[in-house]
Amino acid sequence: MIRLPADDRASSPYTGYTRAHWEAAADALLAAVEPYATPDRALYHLPGGRVSRSGRLSDGLEGYARTLLLAAFRRDETVLGRYAEGLAAGPGGVWPRITDRGQPLVEAASVALALRLTRPLLWDRLDDAVRGRTAAWLADALTARPWPCNWELFPVTVGGFLAEAGHREEAARKAIDRGLERIEDWYVGDGWYTDGDGRKFDYYNGWAMHLYTVLHAWLSDDGELLARYGRRLSRHLADHARFYGGDGAPLRQGRSLTYRFATTAPLWLGALTGHTPLPAGETRRLASGALRYFLDGGAVDERGLLPLGWLGPDPSFVQDYSGPASPYWASKGFLGLLLPPGHEVWTAREEQAPAGRADAVHPLPAPNWLLQSTRSDGVVRLHNHGSEDVRWDPYYTRLAYSTATSPLPAYDNSVLVGGDPGRTEIEPLGTGEGWIASRHTVRAGITVTSLVAVRGAVEVRAHLVAGAAPGTPVRVTGWPAGEGVRAELLPAAGLSAELAGV
Repeated sequence: MIRLPADDRASSPYTGYTRAHWEAAADALLAAVEPYATPDRALYHLPGGRVSRSGRLSDGLEGYARTLLLAAFRRDETVLGRYAEGLAAGPGGVWPRITDRGQPLVEAASVALALRLTRPLLWDRLDDAVRGRTAAWLADALTARPWPCNWELFPVTVGGFLAEAGHREEAARKAIDRGLERIEDWYVGDGWYTDGDGRKFDYYNGWAMHLYTVLHAWLSDDGELLARYGRRLSRHLADHARFYGGDGAPLRQGRSLTYRFATTAPLWLGALTGHTPLPAGETRRLASGALRYFLDGGAVDERGLLPLGWLGPDPSFVQDYSGPASPYWASKGFLGLLLPPGHEVWTAREEQAPAGRADAVHPLPAPNWLLQSTRSDGVVRLHNHGSEDVRWDPYYTRLAYSTATSPLPAYDNSVLVGGDPGRTEIEPLGTGEGWIASRHTVRAGITVTSLVAVRGAVEVRAHLVAGAAPGTPVRVTGWPAGEGVRAELLPAAGLSAELAGV
């Protein structure tokens, strides 16, 4: 558990959190992982029975890199000194090499970003031999082949640091140009990137695609790049602010949700770089609301660690690439600590979040989503008619998601044709004020066209099945059970009344 200062309801009437609460949370998380460092401090082997597909050594590097990033945002010289000891050993043969599509490429980006952010406090204080070994280890990221998704930005992030540090500058600039050019293919407008080819929309849009591009431009003092990426970030934040429930909970959609309050990184990024449409008080209310939701909900265990899960351990939130230290990607949520105490994001009085102001329906044409929120219960619902994932992940293929429920293996929010819940080749048919539509393939020759109309807390869903043999059973499911919320499924036409339920 984490001990925090008393609530400050004068400046933060909605969450009670101030900068002091964020500092205390960061300090507690950093202190809790320290006992799990190896004697040379190059690896952090966090407890848990799970080993990721990359192996224990890579998982230990992940523990070092992701908590180093938290230390970089906190900028505590004593803590950074401990990570300096790890740099003396890690790149000299302890850490696994950076290879094509290997997990160390991911962690190299965190190491490089942390070193760039804290250069006077950490990098500049290392001796020449340690700097040389670290730069040589990082340099493999410049030519390692990434997966064709947000991974393209890891060589960019490493390249930005190495170019600034004067190491392999030409190769670094080539890696930067290559990665930034690659992601242009995935920008679909209105502040939205797909995470690779296809229609993969999720939180990686904010905590990866926007985060790495905008930070690179900002740290490089490249006005032209920052203007381009900053405009995109600002446009995204106008939508992103609506992804949080009245209780601070982020929408549960997409993979890697065990990163928890990393969802707040783009909020802080907008304030840090001046590219945000949100008032300072609203930015802090959204970010602090998310942090409080997780801390109050039990996301930190009795050892002070972040386990794999959501509000506490939960294997349904785990991917095969997840290791014991994976949740510490949540460190990105502490980006706001780079803003000085006197910045308006810390001094302004909290303002109400969108979900708490009024009932709202908000179309997002780029991903073909529709957001529906109700002030009375603070629940936000996302009607998904544009994002899919070839891995049949329930966090992508459902018709709807919310801030109060998690998808179930039993196919909630689905249309099952002949028992088949397939939902691929989603074709967006548009979205507007209060409606959204799409067509998807169940299996070869069978499609479902879906239209949803919403108002207040009510949803009307209509589905047209084409290509199925006469008499094929069709089952339509609604919301899964959620704590403190109630949903009713009432058939209006074409469905048996026996299917009505709660």
